[in-house]
Amino acid sequence: MPAMPKISVVILSHNKIDYTRTCIHSLLSTDYPDWELVIIDNGSTDGTAEWLKEFQEEAENHNVHVQLIFNSGNIGCSTARNQGIKASTGELIAFCDNDIALRNRSWLKVMAEDLQASDIGMVGPKLIYPFEPYDIQCAGAAVTKSGRIQFIGRGEKRNDLLYNVRKEVQCLISACCMTKKSILDKLGGFDEIFNPVEYEDIDLCYRIRSQGFKILYEPAVEMYHFENVTTEGTESLPNTYLIVKHSLIFKERWKSMFEKEQGPPEKAARWRHLPKRRLADIGELEVK
Repeated sequence: MPAMPKISVVILSHNKIDYTRTCIHSLLSTDYPDWELVIIDNGSTDGTAEWLKEFQEEAENHNVHVQLIFNSGNIGCSTARNQGIKASTGELIAFCDNDIALRNRSWLKVMAEDLQASDIGMVGPKLIYPFEPYDIQCAGAAVTKSGRIQFIGRGEKRNDLLYNVRKEVQCLISACCMTKKSILDKLGGFDEIFNPVEYEDIDLCYRIRSQGFKILYEPAVEMYHFENVTTEGTESLPNTYLIVKHSLIFKERWKSMFEKEQGPPEKAARWRHLPKRRLADIGELEVK
């Protein structure tokens, strides 16, 4: 792999135009010589598609090539991301949800360097809340023996030494992560059985690990994350049913692996509800 491989940054959008603008504009501060944006819009109806076309020209002025894919409706996260994978021309692919914002300009460089190790299959940053004191939202994810998901470090201080050590983790979430295109091509991308959303990212991590690769948490990179914006509005009974269905598929598929792992205790997976703020209530975010 070259010292500075080309990277494709794949972003999925579905409405939430203000968050999409914040996310994509922040990424223009990225300090990396060879990268592109591949943006898939899943049938937005709030003007996102029109804005993306305007942004494409702006990005070219920053020497960032942008590919746009427009779907007529919401075809699901897995299918849309798989479209992005096929369109990508980079050796590495970074996935970002449209509710993240850049904190470190060097994010691509740092994570690309991590992926130069032949045994690393995916790397992800420290996700932090976008308001003071910038506590941790997710420092990698862990899975209990019963298949419950724990967001490591959730609500803890971002400067806590415990969460500032690069380490192997069981999995990452798709809010922001990077992997090798060769791995995705071999695996066939995200499993579309998990459409429209939920568990497709955790499942991908396990599929990558089943090929002998490691998943790495990289605390030197921090990203702001507006939690649950991408899944907001999916709280209806049918969607709740789908989430439960997907969790059962995931647990059945990987239960033998759970039993072999040193996952956290069951009580660690209890969801910790934390204060949130909307984009409109937050000022300019610092980029380093």
